[in-house]
Amino acid sequence: MKGRVITKIKGFYYVQSGETTHECRLRGILKKKNSKDNCVTGDLVEFGEDKAITKVYPRQNIIHRPLVSNIDYLVIQFSALDPKFDIGRFNILLLNSFYYNIKPVVVINKIELMDDEEMKELEEQLNFLKKMEIEVFYISTYKSIGIEKLEEYIKDKITAFGGPSGAGKSSLINMLQEEKVLEIGETSKKNSRGKHTTKGTTLLPMKNGGWVIDTPGFSSIELPPVETAEELAGLFTEFNEYKTCKYSNCIHINEPECGIKNELNHGISQSRYDFYLWCYKFYSEERWNKY
Repeated sequence: MKGRVITKIKGFYYVQSGETTHECRLRGILKKKNSKDNCVTGDLVEFGEDKAITKVYPRQNIIHRPLVSNIDYLVIQFSALDPKFDIGRFNILLLNSFYYNIKPVVVINKIELMDDEEMKELEEQLNFLKKMEIEVFYISTYKSIGIEKLEEYIKDKITAFGGPSGAGKSSLINMLQEEKVLEIGETSKKNSRGKHTTKGTTLLPMKNGGWVIDTPGFSSIELPPVETAEELAGLFTEFNEYKTCKYSNCIHINEPECGIKNELNHGISQSRYDFYLWCYKFYSEERWNKY
């Protein structure tokens, strides 16, 4: 039989096949591997009548914080206010989404806290996402604004949720899934950060088809393990259209006749280019020259 691993608890793998969930264990070479990622939540697997998993099908992607595979969308969720939108942390999550080969979807929650002018400023700040063909949903879980459009967009897909604590991820997931099992926290007034409220790595069935999963630990997300300047530039997908540089090994910083720099404030936003420079400096000083 074929099914999908929806969670793992103390050596048992709970596999959904049709309408039934089976409690399974690993068998054969999979068990002997003794590796954390030999079978993970999200995997498509083959198992027998003895409830032994004998095969893990090839994955389209995998992330390690937490350990989940075959994700169709990563919802990058931030609040408009309380806590205030953080463009730096947002860009880091976006970079991770492309690194792990997961299509990003942006959700901005708590829009009921903003006036018209503040809303316009935020939309302008995120205007670069249109060029990257990334969907943005402005929602309010408190007033149930924009939820249905998001629900329709991620229908029949596996969707992970990442972003800082306090952005309302648990509230949104509870509105999307069949059973409300995630505890809801509130923002700490002391530091404007949300209290951690979700545990475990479990695919939760959506009301209208598909799965959602919270990703504990994404509030302290780090830059992905990029190895070269070329790889870094490749993660800025909006650069691809303008790579008409004079030099084939151009890293888009000091080189003359650089196609990327020529498009600043036209096809490429200055804020995104500044983030690219910040990433390059970090990798150069903290990672690439360490060995």
